[in-house]
Amino acid sequence: MSKLTLAIPSKGRLMEQTTDMFARSGLVVRKVGHARGYRGEIEGLADVDVAYMSSAEIVEALKAGSIHLGITGEDLIRENISDADARIRFVQQLGFGFADVVVAVPDCWIDVATVSDLEEIAIPFRRLHGRWPRVATKYVNLTRRFFTSKGYGDYRIIESAGATEGAPAAGTAELIVDITTTGETLRANGLRILDDGVILKSQANLCASNAAAWTPALDKVCGAIAKSLAASAPASVRRR
Repeated sequence: MSKLTLAIPSKGRLMEQTTDMFARSGLVVRKVGHARGYRGEIEGLADVDVAYMSSAEIVEALKAGSIHLGITGEDLIRENISDADARIRFVQQLGFGFADVVVAVPDCWIDVATVSDLEEIAIPFRRLHGRWPRVATKYVNLTRRFFTSKGYGDYRIIESAGATEGAPAAGTAELIVDITTTGETLRANGLRILDDGVILKSQANLCASNAAAWTPALDKVCGAIAKSLAASAPASVRRR
């Protein structure tokens, strides 16, 4: 039987949280070969190869089908795979890596509380400034899809390469779409989330690639891993 390939984050907090959760589930993940290498295994599961990848690489590998399973945030999946529900199966929410993708505006915009309010100010803004309001974001696709669903199109996206929340204060954008966990960074930068501005409530997920080469035996291995993780997940996220 060919082996199941599972990709987990290669560094940082997500790697630590993933390894800890697997351990609590009775799935001990360990590296093989050099300590700084990128291959691993799960103790007692000889049919599983572990690959350590960046979160972005995991998304691309799931999309291409070069791995069977991967752990990454739903925000990255939704942003980078337009037909995510066809290509990816969200197997298990893991109860960590929480981040909301939100629309935030300056606190001083006291008359703007919803996306419809953004639409109302767009034309007066253009008359005054000679351009549409600018939206700074790393989440270009999520932003476009969300605003389209709300019927709002009078804006210009500025792709953010740095600290997105600082864009309004720096004068490079009027509002932002970014991730937040507690909202503290937004508040520190004089921003607030629109009342209907939560685009996606994301967390780390165990995801399966529909493009990968699956067999009944590999499906069984996947099911065993998912069952173990589900038993250790917080009760509120044990089922999608």
